[in-house]
Amino acid sequence: MTKINAFILAAGLGERLRPITNQIPKPLVPVLGRPILERVLERVSTLPIKKIGVNLHYQKDLIKNWIDGSLYSEKVTMFQEEMVLGTGGALKNAETLLSERTFLLHNSDIISDINLEELLRHHIDSGNLVTLAVHDCPEFNTVYVDKNGFVKRVGKPDKPDPEKWKRLAYTGISLYEPGFLKLLPSGASSLVDGWLNAIEKGHKVGTFDVSGSYWNDIGTPARYAEAIFQMLKKEGEMIYLHPSVSGCGDADIDGYVVIEDGATLGRGALLKNTIILSGGMAEDDSECEDYILGHGFKIALGSPASGDDTRELIGTGGSDRTYYRIRKHGKTSVLMECPIDDPDFERHIEYTRFFHKHSIPVPALREIFHEKKIAVFEDLGDTSLYNWLKCKREEEEIEKIYKKILAMLVLLHNDATKDIAGLPALASRVFDYKHFRWETGYFVERFIKGLKKIKVYDTAALGKEFHDLAVRSDSFPKTVIHRDFQSQNIMVTKGGVPRLIDYQGARMGPPAYDIASMLWDPYYRLDDGLRERLLKYYIDGMKTADAKFDVNIFKTSLNYSRLQRHMQALGAYGFLSVVKGKKYFLKHVPECVRLLKEDIELFEDEFPALYKLVNNL
Repeated sequence: MTKINAFILAAGLGERLRPITNQIPKPLVPVLGRPILERVLERVSTLPIKKIGVNLHYQKDLIKNWIDGSLYSEKVTMFQEEMVLGTGGALKNAETLLSERTFLLHNSDIISDINLEELLRHHIDSGNLVTLAVHDCPEFNTVYVDKNGFVKRVGKPDKPDPEKWKRLAYTGISLYEPGFLKLLPSGASSLVDGWLNAIEKGHKVGTFDVSGSYWNDIGTPARYAEAIFQMLKKEGEMIYLHPSVSGCGDADIDGYVVIEDGATLGRGALLKNTIILSGGMAEDDSECEDYILGHGFKIALGSPASGDDTRELIGTGGSDRTYYRIRKHGKTSVLMECPIDDPDFERHIEYTRFFHKHSIPVPALREIFHEKKIAVFEDLGDTSLYNWLKCKREEEEIEKIYKKILAMLVLLHNDATKDIAGLPALASRVFDYKHFRWETGYFVERFIKGLKKIKVYDTAALGKEFHDLAVRSDSFPKTVIHRDFQSQNIMVTKGGVPRLIDYQGARMGPPAYDIASMLWDPYYRLDDGLRERLLKYYIDGMKTADAKFDVNIFKTSLNYSRLQRHMQALGAYGFLSVVKGKKYFLKHVPECVRLLKEDIELFEDEFPALYKLVNNL
């Protein structure tokens, strides 16, 4: 594809984003640890870009210094404006660069996943002088477009819309031919006037509809916070902590929380749905919910879900279920909404009652609506073990909470198992040969072929080894197991008390499978020494609870369970990222592959075809 130039609008005063922009120019406002300008330059650079122009005015030295020290310094030409020239005037001021070739214009306050390559291809194929990336965003729908996608008018409605026109919103991203520059006057001007001038002179000003793409701007504090929290959701996270942040372990963190470089966190501070910027401070024992904190300011964001009879979507897992936090009479609960054909719904209810009976800390059941497949549970907050571990903590503290979790597992594997006759629905669900074999098939189809696009040649040998592995795994003693006992399914409540969720898939299987899931968890890498101590703690607990517990059999089963578990997890990451579009699971693939490579070393002679396949990943 022919190379183009690009231009980033970065000179604005950022008045609507004050007081944040009193200290940080808008292009350098951080988005999960990186200036938004860096994210924009990274996106733009996915195109065949020859040169990039950036205009500067407000706090220009800060932006210039950042660009000079960035990866993009050699490609960027900066155009300083003594007075703000407006969007059109900025392009005219950079005419020497932009007149060379087709160019992309990108606002510096936009975060999106708009497909820029498709936009560029459409612009070139259409022969337009200007192509605007537009979308349906009612709050900003001011661009009138005819049935062929050409711009007819821009502005708020002052007369009835012709039926043949629809209104869409400009995304802040567009493409231009150099001839557009001749339609702009010298000095200050607006892009909109340039578009209208082009239309009046008979040029084609077209659009490319990107409705459905992720898009957000950071124009105001509320929109900035919304963009940040949406970014977290998009990445499957609830917390971002800059690596320099300390003291997190002494705070109580819940909901969406972002703590940037240079922020200070006091002991005992409670943070929920809050962003702390450089120079901002949450004081000791303070409560900060729905705020942006910065140097000398505290911006209240308002809580859209703070009243009674409201509900807020929560959760980022791989399930098809939907979870909401609801509020009634000042008290919050979690509403679980299942697909109407969800076979696990009734089991989930029965298991909840059974586990409560055996003191396994699952959330209390408050209401059930069987026909609608809806249940309301006790609200355990938003802090999973996965999130809790994001804070820097002493190894002693980590060991302490893992031991509490393993004690929970001893109750499940021992006490609940001894009473399994009281729950036929669970007693009859056995994690057997068929399921072990299904997992390895899932690994091949969803991960090896689906995600990695690797062709499997020796299918007969591999199939034989998967059969042998399933037979061996099925041969070990079985107890009640959770079957997905990893750090995202453990909630950490006040006082560091762990609670168990997402247990509807429990079956009768080898207990080592749960241990493999927790102590060899791709979501959190445990130190080898700590893992050994935790394994001993669990074994001691099982020996105390059951004199017949055979340590040697358990340890042998653990080696096979680790293989099974890692392949199941990789199959799930392939399915969720490729089929369900949840790309954020891809970040866990490298650690899971590392674990699988480590564990397959024990089986080079027993499973040579699998050994070869894994070592080629």
